Amino acid sequence: MTIRVRFAPSPTGLLHIGNARAALINWLFMRHHELRGGEAHFLLRQDDTDLERSKDEYALAIHQDLAWLGITHDSFIKQSDRFDRYNEIKDLLIAVGRLYPCYETPEELDFKRKRQMARGEAPLYDRAALSLTDAQKTAYEQDGRNPHWRFLLESKPIVWPDMVRGTTEFHGSRLSDPVLVRGDGAFLYTITSVIDDIDFNITHIIRGEDHVTNTAVQIQLFDALWSILNCKPHHLTFAHTTLLLDVDGSPLSKRLGSLSLEMLRQEEIEPMAINSLLARLGTSKPVEPTLTLDELATDFDLSSFSRTPPHFNKTDLENLSHKIYQIMPYESIEHRLTLVDDVDPKLISKELWSLIRGNLNKLSDIKEWQYICSGDIVPEISDPDYIKIALELLPIGNWDEQTWAEWTTLLKDKTGRKGKELFMPLRLALTGFAHGPEMKHLLLLIGRDRVLKRLGRS
Repeated sequence: MTIRVRFAPSPTGLLHIGNARAALINWLFMRHHELRGGEAHFLLRQDDTDLERSKDEYALAIHQDLAWLGITHDSFIKQSDRFDRYNEIKDLLIAVGRLYPCYETPEELDFKRKRQMARGEAPLYDRAALSLTDAQKTAYEQDGRNPHWRFLLESKPIVWPDMVRGTTEFHGSRLSDPVLVRGDGAFLYTITSVIDDIDFNITHIIRGEDHVTNTAVQIQLFDALWSILNCKPHHLTFAHTTLLLDVDGSPLSKRLGSLSLEMLRQEEIEPMAINSLLARLGTSKPVEPTLTLDELATDFDLSSFSRTPPHFNKTDLENLSHKIYQIMPYESIEHRLTLVDDVDPKLISKELWSLIRGNLNKLSDIKEWQYICSGDIVPEISDPDYIKIALELLPIGNWDEQTWAEWTTLLKDKTGRKGKELFMPLRLALTGFAHGPEMKHLLLLIGRDRVLKRLGRS
């Protein structure tokens, strides 16, 4: 069987960390199947039926953000191109009595819900519209009311084996008939999603657990459309992952505006740090820095996802970015150096990258180390007398990795210093930093001429 999944963002805003998790989980599930020799397909669907709120700049940003994460798609569709199809299905549902017109105003519906809740009843639509006569409908329309259209649910159990939640069950009698088409003619997600999933043979619908009730409704809609279209139902499996919580346990959605992928990219969070965290967050597997999506896909398993909502901490992303640099080979970074401001790629050798990568929190930090090794820095000299002695004892001849030890041994014998008192003044004078790579390596990259110049300024 060919695995077919989809990710369906709405271009009404920027993708955030929650969207990224949904896209990544679908992609990894698909790719895992491919890596095991199966056929798979990833559909990117632009859910842009809300023409007023959908913006071209957001649609473009979605493509850019997914590409930045490395999430590719095999095909792409826009729901705004499919209104004729949606209208066709709408008419078919009306013809068989599964879609019926309702004329209540939002205020009237709200009043009904409040009365039901005051009586301790579930706020379900009372289906009053089913009792309307043709004359009453005409009167409403003459009064300027355009009907919204509800799907008539059947009063029967709705059960499915969820890949994350296990057996999940609802009952049609305890669900409210959903609105599928608004009074202004706009189609809602509930119907367009099902039509697309049928037409494009989606086999696995993997999304957040906030869609669980939608799934119960949509299962009946799937059954109705398969019957109306007289087509054989294709294999369809659902999986609902828990939603992310903030570090304080509150819903992460309350601050998603500050966690857009665009913002994280501007802050130089490595995309594979995001992928590494989101692929394992909420699972039984440890979060580890990973360099490729295929590494994450190899052992990806939806059954490892817990029913307990995981906590998302942005600090974890920052730490993972740092750890990814520690394992990233030069070949993976070489082509990106041209994109870093004030960095000359010719000055960042494989040797230098291997030496400094463990000291980077973001890629732009590399310019500091380029400057330390190749620039004309102003040293930090707090003990001029000691530096003068160090300059006098600086080894001559060809330098190698033993030169630093040879130099500091001479200084130790001459001054009696040891530990930080011996090493730190030299590190500060030569680099301006109290931390960094081992000086025995860094000394060779700085070179004798720059060492003489920096120490000579004392």
